[in-house]
Amino acid sequence: MKAVDIRTKSADELNDQLIQLKKEQFNLRFQKASGQLENTARVNVVRRDIARIKTIIGERARAADAGK
Repeated sequence: MKAVDIRTKSADELNDQLIQLKKEQFNLRFQKASGQLENTARVNVVRRDIARIKTIIGERARAADAGK
């Protein structure tokens, strides 16, 4: 997922997507531990998507604080 795509979403959409990605990350960790994980690259992709979303949420929060 690109940062440009994430920036176009609302705060509620970002929070929903963050929750969904954290659930997927949890499931991927279980698959890895049990030896059932086939696409190991997906773990890193999910981690980076979570980081991108958190970064943009933080940027928006700082911008809102600076506007006060």
